[in-house]
Amino acid sequence: MTGNHEPVADWATDFDHTDLKWAADPFPIWDDLRESCPVAHSERYGGVWLPTRHEDVAAIAYDTEHFSSSGIIVSDEPQFMGPPVGMAPPITSDPPFHAEARRLILQALGPKAVAELEPITRAWCEELLDRVSGQPVIDAAADYAENIPGRIVCHILGFPLEDADLLKEYIQLELVDMPFYERPMPRVMMFEYLRDQVMDHVANPRDDLTSHLLASTHSGEPLELTHVGGTMALLIIAGIDTTWSSIGAALWHLAQHPDDRDRLIKEPDLMPIALEELLRAYAPVTMARKVVSEVEIGGCPMKPGDWVLLPFPSANRDPEHFDRADEVVIDRAENRHATFGLGIHRCAGSNLARMEMRVALETWLDRYPTFTLDDPGGVRWAGGQVRGPRALALRVA
Repeated sequence: MTGNHEPVADWATDFDHTDLKWAADPFPIWDDLRESCPVAHSERYGGVWLPTRHEDVAAIAYDTEHFSSSGIIVSDEPQFMGPPVGMAPPITSDPPFHAEARRLILQALGPKAVAELEPITRAWCEELLDRVSGQPVIDAAADYAENIPGRIVCHILGFPLEDADLLKEYIQLELVDMPFYERPMPRVMMFEYLRDQVMDHVANPRDDLTSHLLASTHSGEPLELTHVGGTMALLIIAGIDTTWSSIGAALWHLAQHPDDRDRLIKEPDLMPIALEELLRAYAPVTMARKVVSEVEIGGCPMKPGDWVLLPFPSANRDPEHFDRADEVVIDRAENRHATFGLGIHRCAGSNLARMEMRVALETWLDRYPTFTLDDPGGVRWAGGQVRGPRALALRVA
């Protein structure tokens, strides 16, 4: 067994995105499939497709007629809530419900709101590095990257800041391929936690996104509490694991490429451009869709009920779309990557993720301008639909 399923026999006809080989190094898999079988298929999970070219991934992402967002996590389990709302609006919502559900959270995640969060983000990053000061080797994943976005999400939602570690334990996205009844209890307990937070905010409204959602309406009616709880869950799941994965992957790259690292230190104005390239090269998220009516993509007929994975990381490595696609070009000027998704579901929290990643890297580089991988073979990556380092020992002295 690899992961929680049988090993993959053939990536074109029997792929499994939770396979440990995928987690460790998916790039050769995507490269081979783009050349030999650009839209792979597997009977696992009741039938799932895997387009690997940017063209096909984009076609599906923009097509809300044939593909529903009510199923964004490939699983053997049935969806608990179908369209148009889904379990975690707006990311699981279909048109026309989606547009208004998305609008409700945009203000809290817009440029002005995110700029106001930068000072506390930087202070938190400094505090995390103070905790490990003097250590010659730091686990940049467990001791740093994994701890940054949780506190910021707590601040936005109006949760106790000390609950950030609790939220980190809840998500564990690499375990979604396990049967629900076998998953660790913390993931199940998240829903009880969110219920308690909703009830507390109903009794004690304050200036945060949770209270904003509770006071909002959709189509003239107050939001259902399941809508509020689902959106809270979305910020926790989509706002924590994805961001820490991007921060960790960037530090993993810089630890092995001193020229890139030195340029960022000597040319701080290069950081925004470099961030986009690091996001492109190490995009963490593979989204999913459910087929709702017959359609053909890349010559492959898809039928209602099929799963379709949208590997944005593979789309970002497509040589038909990007020059030197398999290289990290730290000063790449033109970079229309798909890391934050494509179409109507493009990540509403992209401003926040960029800010957290930039501040995390700036703070680290200021404290540790020189660092290397302590044990390259000891780096452990989470697989599944969010890929990022989970163990990343960096030698800083």
